[in-house]
Amino acid sequence: MIRIILFLLLIALAAAGAAWLADQPGDLVLNWGGLRLTSKQPMYLLGLVIVVAMVAGVILRGLWKIPGHIRRGRRERRHARGRHAITQGLLAIGHGDSSAARAHAEVARRHAGGDPLALLLHAQSAQLDGDRDGAQRAFRAMAERPDTRLLGLRGLFIEAQRADDPVAAVMIAEEALKMSPSSSWASHAVLGFCCAKGDWAGALSIIDNNQAAGLIDKATYRRQRGVLLTARALEFETVDRDLSRSSAMEALKLAPTLIPAAVLAARFESEAHQVRRSMRIVETAWLAQPHPDLADAYSHVRLGDSARQRLVRVETLAAKTPGHIEGALAIARAAIDAAEFAKARAALEPFVAAPTQRVALLMAEVERTEHGDSGRARAWTLRAVRALHDPVWTADGYVSDRWRPVSPVTGRLDAFQWQTPVAALPSDKGHAIEPSPFEEAMLAPRRVEPPKAVASEPEVAEPVEARVEVKSVEPAAPPVQDNAPLPATIEADPAPVPADPPAPEPAPPPAAESAPPAPAPLFRSRSDLPKAAPAPIPAVIPIVRAPDDPGVDEDGAVDEFAEQIGPPKAQIGGWRGFLSRLGS
Repeated sequence: MIRIILFLLLIALAAAGAAWLADQPGDLVLNWGGLRLTSKQPMYLLGLVIVVAMVAGVILRGLWKIPGHIRRGRRERRHARGRHAITQGLLAIGHGDSSAARAHAEVARRHAGGDPLALLLHAQSAQLDGDRDGAQRAFRAMAERPDTRLLGLRGLFIEAQRADDPVAAVMIAEEALKMSPSSSWASHAVLGFCCAKGDWAGALSIIDNNQAAGLIDKATYRRQRGVLLTARALEFETVDRDLSRSSAMEALKLAPTLIPAAVLAARFESEAHQVRRSMRIVETAWLAQPHPDLADAYSHVRLGDSARQRLVRVETLAAKTPGHIEGALAIARAAIDAAEFAKARAALEPFVAAPTQRVALLMAEVERTEHGDSGRARAWTLRAVRALHDPVWTADGYVSDRWRPVSPVTGRLDAFQWQTPVAALPSDKGHAIEPSPFEEAMLAPRRVEPPKAVASEPEVAEPVEARVEVKSVEPAAPPVQDNAPLPATIEADPAPVPADPPAPEPAPPPAAESAPPAPAPLFRSRSDLPKAAPAPIPAVIPIVRAPDDPGVDEDGAVDEFAEQIGPPKAQIGGWRGFLSRLGS
């Protein structure tokens, strides 16, 4: 609005000035060579003079600026060529063409040597060619410039990592972190180095800087700080108990579901006779994720308890997550310690069909401890070899026997998770190891048959096989040694048939009579395995020929050397040959 008012005001002033000049009396005469201009109205001639002066000024100004325009055009063309070379070079690096990238880098260096992207192209083309010295020179040149210093430090850090020089890499990362506290790669590198050398104070300060710089949110900050405090508490557990206890309690406040923090804090509370508080700590973490360490800490929350008291406490904890395998395993472990084998079997029963390795090993321990049955224990141990894997602490494909704060593969904080390893997940391929008949027989359910009643009548001559079967069904006394033959097995050998039977009975088949006595079995017989009637073996095996079998040539072998060697005789022709053939 103000601009419009000013524009109208200027127009009004110009009109007033023009009117004032027009009202002034006099003549305006212009003599230039043979040209004479005379005007009664000086306004028009003055306007013409002004226009000519303006045109002349424009022409002179254009002539004055021509060299500058030429220089600017040449500079813009060089810059455009350099930009084009940089673009094509980066695209060549993207699809892995090292020769094209190197050629474009040279063009970019000639036409746009001061461009930061030209330096970056030169460094990356050197990296693609494997020229580490050239890449380092390019990154050092970038690190010396204020606008590309951070990018140059990042390149030098990567080159130090490739050269397997962790000291130089950490020094470069620390310098970059001082220059830019919000640099995520520098903070990640320095944090991993601090955790590797056990500098938990430095790691905690980096976490605080990351939270202040906005690199992580509040929930992630609490979790990562709890992880670092837990690591410090575990390291100083046997060195500085007070520092370890304070770190564990602070970590528990920040991350109540962190399993190592909960286990360590519960242990400290148990030592301080704070049983209820220790139980609440373990229950909170157990509801988030059941873990065997939590079950062990919960069972030993009160020092000096008996095995049965620990079993009752573990059953209470497992009831909070019904149907979970960790609860069943914890109950089975406590039941075995308390000699409650029926409870152990009942807890493991839902997981026996498709057991994991821990389930199979616990079943083997139950069989060995309860019955002393080493056969079934060995069968369960063999089954554990190809059973499903249990969850373990894994991070980036690395499997560890204990929890760690940082992944040893990538250096990532809080990377370890309690889960089944990727390599142990089931696939659609068949098992590499097929179940053996011995294992299936050993793992068959126990079956105890009542002994058969024996008639009081005098025993007559009966088949040997029937007598052996009756004696094998009777329960035998447990042997002292697994491979020792049983008395019942020795009695099961065929006895001689009396020569004069008291009553005429049908004689057994001749094949059974002529069969030799069987040797004593190598393994003892079991009453819980089904018995199959032995098939009679005939004394003489008849030779049966196939319909298309010509049989054995009874004429004997033909001596090929006894035959006549030479061309066969020619056949007689004519009526003599006809008569000879007719007579034959």
